[in-house]
Amino acid sequence: RRPGDGEGEPPQIYGSGPIELAWTVLPLLIVFVLFLVTTRTIVEVQSAERPPNALDVTVVGRQWWWEFRYPELGITTANELHVPVSDPADRLPTYLLLESDDVVHSFWVPRLAGKTDVVPNRENQMWIEPFRTGTYLGQCSEYCGTQHARMLLRVIVHEREDFERWVQEQKRAPVEDPAVAAGRDIFFSTACINCHTVGDSVAEGRFGPDLTHLMSRETIAAGAARNTRGNLRTWIEEPDRIKPGALMPAMKLDDDDLDRLVAYLASLT
Repeated sequence: RRPGDGEGEPPQIYGSGPIELAWTVLPLLIVFVLFLVTTRTIVEVQSAERPPNALDVTVVGRQWWWEFRYPELGITTANELHVPVSDPADRLPTYLLLESDDVVHSFWVPRLAGKTDVVPNRENQMWIEPFRTGTYLGQCSEYCGTQHARMLLRVIVHEREDFERWVQEQKRAPVEDPAVAAGRDIFFSTACINCHTVGDSVAEGRFGPDLTHLMSRETIAAGAARNTRGNLRTWIEEPDRIKPGALMPAMKLDDDDLDRLVAYLASLT
């Protein structure tokens, strides 16, 4: 210690009042502004006026696929949601009623809207309004079991004339081709009809996807594989090879019957 240093206590610095005030007040102001902006956006979305010609679709989440029902059009399909394009001058949004048949799922198409939970014994609602045609990819975003990661979906946005054409095609009864009659007999004599529906027939199962226009879809197994005859054959023969843990059972058919069944399903365009 230097000679002459006093024995007194050195100066005490207790902080800067203005700086502490700034780093307390500024974050509070930022959070408050974000709260106001978020609240305003939520109110605008939830209270948006519904146009009289809006399209209604019921979305049902199941392990591990999506069912889409168009109640006003009498159409049921799976994993691919078809909607018409909207226009700022002539709005045509699609309103979705979300339901779950088993566990909690979450409907999410990132380029169209935020995710909305799909909860058993509860109806949630949301709407989408795409202004560009094309295919928008989405998936379940709430863990729902073994194949959660492969519970995919596609939203296909059509020009309005193309959407009307799609509607008419979906309303058309399946064509009965005599060349695939043997496969049709196999379908109606096995457990297939317990789970699946085929329009204008005794097959009215509700556990699996509606197959009336199966081959009009781009994928099978909720997007896990392209919809080709080869993949369809594999899916029927051994579903676990495409989607391990899938609830669809292996049909245990011999090769000839399997080929006949695939030929019949491939006729459902």
